[in-house]
Amino acid sequence: MAKPILIISAGTSFTEITSLHGDFGDWIASGLNDANVQHVNATVEKLPDPTTTAGAVISGSHAMVTDREPWSETLAEWIRQAASVDLPVLGICYGHQLIAHALGGAVGYRNDGFELGSHLIELQMGVDSDSLFSKLPVLFHAHLVHAQSVIRLPPQATLLGSSAGEPHQCYRVGKHLWGVQFHPEFNETIMQLYIDHLVHEGKISPVAAKVKSTPHAAELLRYFAEYVRGK
Repeated sequence: MAKPILIISAGTSFTEITSLHGDFGDWIASGLNDANVQHVNATVEKLPDPTTTAGAVISGSHAMVTDREPWSETLAEWIRQAASVDLPVLGICYGHQLIAHALGGAVGYRNDGFELGSHLIELQMGVDSDSLFSKLPVLFHAHLVHAQSVIRLPPQATLLGSSAGEPHQCYRVGKHLWGVQFHPEFNETIMQLYIDHLVHEGKISPVAAKVKSTPHAAELLRYFAEYVRGK
């Protein structure tokens, strides 16, 4: 039997969202469109040996990488192990930041507070050779919600894309270990619910973020699954 694609949840979304729409792992699984997936919640469950999986996607989180929580540091060590056995990995938001932290980059709070809503991503020169991003247009919109960023890429990382408010939107280390600050698993409903929640908590103003359709960003998860299965 083929090895599963591992979906690693680095936490859970807000209760008012999960009660109606599912959670990070559900949205990622839907985007992968692959029947053979394995779910694990890294905050409370033991991570499997990387060699038992075909690839892995690490979700976003409401935690902060700089807090260095024990479960997070355990996941960072798992990332180093995955890199050592050449496992394809895609990190999303928190996962993107944790990969950078695990492999020698740096993460910190954004000076401008939250980057939130649907923003334009611009790919860099040279992405034509990348197995995932070569399939995307040079400019596309993606959903974002984050207070921390990768402020220094890991050594040997290749920058793949940026936005007006975030220089390190996506990168690759080696052949197939990717990080994306944006959320390819979010649809417009989920993005709007995050905005509504943060407005309700008084963390942003009601007009601080806009939601757009993000069909190209959404394809990234399927491209990753296809890459893993074709590797």
